[in-house]
Amino acid sequence: MGEAFAGHKVGKKAMLWGALAQSIPDIDFIAATWLNTSENLLAHRGFTHSILFGIAAAFLMAFFAEKWHRPHNISFKRWLAFFTAVILTHIFLDAFNNYGVGWFEPFSHYRISFNVVYVADPFFSIVPGIAFVMLLVLRSFSKKRKFWWRTGIGFCFLYLGYCVVNKIIINNDVKHLLHKQDIPYNSYFTTPAPLQSWLWFVAAGTDSGYYIGYRSVFDKSKKISLQYFPRNASLLNNTKDRDQVQQLIRFSQGYYTVEQRKDTLVFNDLRFGQVIGWVNPKEEFAFHYYVEPDIDNTLVVQRGRFAKWDSRTFNVLWKRIKGVEVK
Repeated sequence: MGEAFAGHKVGKKAMLWGALAQSIPDIDFIAATWLNTSENLLAHRGFTHSILFGIAAAFLMAFFAEKWHRPHNISFKRWLAFFTAVILTHIFLDAFNNYGVGWFEPFSHYRISFNVVYVADPFFSIVPGIAFVMLLVLRSFSKKRKFWWRTGIGFCFLYLGYCVVNKIIINNDVKHLLHKQDIPYNSYFTTPAPLQSWLWFVAAGTDSGYYIGYRSVFDKSKKISLQYFPRNASLLNNTKDRDQVQQLIRFSQGYYTVEQRKDTLVFNDLRFGQVIGWVNPKEEFAFHYYVEPDIDNTLVVQRGRFAKWDSRTFNVLWKRIKGVEVK
């Protein structure tokens, strides 16, 4: 985006400004130095990912960039439009995965999450990654630069549109199958399984529990296999740290279960899927937070994401993507 905006005027420095601007919302990572884990879960992608913060940051960056590059022929309004576009694009794209983004902070704590793209989807990143390398290598006035920035930006939004289509296909399919199989639910969501956009994690249920399963856009079966997990919300009633519990419930957007593992009380956020659920339908959830006793939860979002992965895991994942039921 920096190259598209001012590459022909300020050279490769334009990409540096673009990289800096798109990184600004993620300065919230420093909050982890003074907040506990449950508080930090809500702080991340909170106010610094709000529309208000994005516009304010864009004004500041435009002010400094306009002064830094004098003399030049880029107006303050043009700088402002550029930084606003880059920062808002960042918080817009972040809303397409499952973490949740506080667009309306501090006026509303409601979080936006479309559950369309997996947080680390290599198919989304590979083409813009190549385009970025080419823009670093090519000379500043090469005519090929326009092709590469258009390719990098264009592919991102084409792939995003493709993922939205897959989401619509899966949602329509899942709704039909839940109705056909007489599965009761008052809420449900679908989100991509790791690293791709063809196999989707499904959670549907009521206040008492959730039916969990997977569905591929290539599945031909007229039935979806689901595993039931009780919510067990009553297990949280006697916890000592009520603030922590409320923060976890708010962060999970209501999609959670609780389980007692011997002497450990565990809170599961269903939105992050299972560790290797396509292999074992009873597998634990990737996001499992130890409520009691006090065990280190610092890396709770990452802890179970790729645990237990091996060659068989990838093989079964590939088969499920193709629509092959593996037993």
